[in-house]
Amino acid sequence: MGVATTSLDEQARSFFDDIGYSVSRTEGGLRAEHKWRTVTVTVLDDDDPLPESGEIHCFVTPAATAADLGRRLGRRDPSYDWAVLGVREDGGYDVVRPDSTG
Repeated sequence: MGVATTSLDEQARSFFDDIGYSVSRTEGGLRAEHKWRTVTVTVLDDDDPLPESGEIHCFVTPAATAADLGRRLGRRDPSYDWAVLGVREDGGYDVVRPDSTG
């Protein structure tokens, strides 16, 4: 895992902590849980393979690749709910959802 990936991983953990999720590490990334909802959180580059299954996925990537990843997910139309968290260099983020991939 490179420096950029570690930073994105830490930012993803912080984001979910801040909105009240309990976050734990898994073999493939993070699991964020709150009440009945469990979100699989994966740091992903635009060309990494996408998961085949699951219920709710949040992909974390640099802001510069978030829209492309969102379009890729939209074309694939996976069976799970998803969102992309595009992390900006200033520490902020943008969210890409299926309805915003146009």
